[in-house]
Amino acid sequence: MQRSAGSRRRRRHNSRPILGGAMAVIAAGALTVTGLVSTAQAADVNNARNAGFESGLANWACSAGSGATVSTPVRSGTSALKATPAGQDNAKCTQTVAVKPNSTYALSSWVQGGYAYLGVTGSGTTDVSTWTPGSTSWTKLSTSFKTGANTTSVTVYTHGWYGQSAYFADDIEVTGPDGGGGGEDPGPVIPAAPAGLAAGATTTSSVSLSWNAVSGATGYKVYRDGVQATTSTGTSATVTGLASDTAYQFTVSATNAAGESVKSAAVSARTAKPGTGGPGPAVPKHAVTGYWQNFNNGAAVQKLTDVPADYDIIAVSFADATATQGAVTFKLDTAGLGGYTDAQFRADIKTKQAQGKNIIISIGGELGTVRVDSDASATAFANSVYALMQDYGFNGVDIDLENGLNATYMTKALRQLSAKAGSGLVITMAPQTIDMQSASGEYFKTALNIKDILTVVNMQYYNSGSMLGCDGKVYSQGSVDFLTALACIQLEGGLDPSQVGIGVPASTRGAGSGYVSPSIVNAALDCLAKGTNCGSFKPSKTYPSLRGAMTWSTNWDATAGFAWSKAVGPHVRSLP
Repeated sequence: MQRSAGSRRRRRHNSRPILGGAMAVIAAGALTVTGLVSTAQAADVNNARNAGFESGLANWACSAGSGATVSTPVRSGTSALKATPAGQDNAKCTQTVAVKPNSTYALSSWVQGGYAYLGVTGSGTTDVSTWTPGSTSWTKLSTSFKTGANTTSVTVYTHGWYGQSAYFADDIEVTGPDGGGGGEDPGPVIPAAPAGLAAGATTTSSVSLSWNAVSGATGYKVYRDGVQATTSTGTSATVTGLASDTAYQFTVSATNAAGESVKSAAVSARTAKPGTGGPGPAVPKHAVTGYWQNFNNGAAVQKLTDVPADYDIIAVSFADATATQGAVTFKLDTAGLGGYTDAQFRADIKTKQAQGKNIIISIGGELGTVRVDSDASATAFANSVYALMQDYGFNGVDIDLENGLNATYMTKALRQLSAKAGSGLVITMAPQTIDMQSASGEYFKTALNIKDILTVVNMQYYNSGSMLGCDGKVYSQGSVDFLTALACIQLEGGLDPSQVGIGVPASTRGAGSGYVSPSIVNAALDCLAKGTNCGSFKPSKTYPSLRGAMTWSTNWDATAGFAWSKAVGPHVRSLP
């Protein structure tokens, strides 16, 4: 967000190749090479290791962290691969397989879900692949290949396709002469202890926990004060049935068919006090977010009570950095706001909350220099934001850091804040378009890391020029396609549709570039939520629980006669 009128300061981005023709080229190359399929001999073995993913992702490498093992759906055993394309990443998972020279191998895999490809490279002869456009049940992909005179290993791969849903794979086979890699898989080994255990949201009777995935694990056991409290097949769990305002210690272990790991390092958490289950009113299913300016940059000066009822979340802009790294503070600009006093501001927060609105404090903006890149700064951030929430009554926090973000430590900071504030905490984000092009980016990683406590990501679809959509094509800002094709990256990259909002300027003066009329915003909302009013890009499915829209700012909206909120607010509330 920008504090001054006129064009904002922004990064220049290198031009990106247009990838629109890539799918046709790759799809053509992905057709099964005929004439090579042969029946495997009785003495042949499956040379793939961990072919059924019973040992997690051992022996496999997946691009951009796109792969994970799941317990459902599976074709056999207890695990299968789930790989999720996002942005420019097609969720490619590979394994180097030992083979014999001058030999023929049958290659196969069972797949389900979105577009799925199976192939081999480095054969020394003709590399082959095959694919399916997706299925709702397990489908077998099969092909074969011959190795060259000097070939002793090949790379076997699976991948999905850009903008498509996740695919599942199981029981991968590279059947032929034993290449010396050990043949069939040995049994699983006891997994390592989980790392990264952290406490999240709390209520008067529950604590949410999360931890890092462990290779080879098929499940996890969660302990409360040394006694098993629950189990999980994923990397999070909520322990319930707890006493209010009570401190507990939690640990977690990893399990598989071989046994149970040692327990993780312990983490402490305290349940909420009675009567403090949440800091504010619930955010509506479909919501409008607006930034309120605590400064005068030529836009209409407002009191909080001047903000129209069309806004469900009001982000007070901005908190400022202090001399302590990571810590923030806030001071009302009484002089710049025409004598608006601190006492009036505090009273107006309560008035808007009584009307069902959430008032949150925004951190950063174009000129913000808050740095959270260490354990100490993460704790300072959480403590200072929580202190502002207690002091002013803010319902949560907005992350609008446009000068860099560290996913590891911002995740820690927000989880510490969540543990303090409880389950009603509102967390929003306003990344720039470049920050959400790939799930490997720090902003995107942060959003995914806190998905269980995240309210909404309102990406700024402006001041960014042209960007890649989820279909690999380049789109220019200022169009319905720009909004929908870029939103698709987040929707298919791991965020829940309820956590995705469209952020735009309220008027031509609200940003340096990228303004679109309210009718374009409403068309994009319709396209994503209902599949209507799309441009040339039409998503493969609809997202009826899409959260809504955001604008910079309520002040620029007021300057333009509230044209934006009058048009977009009712439309958001009309979404399914």
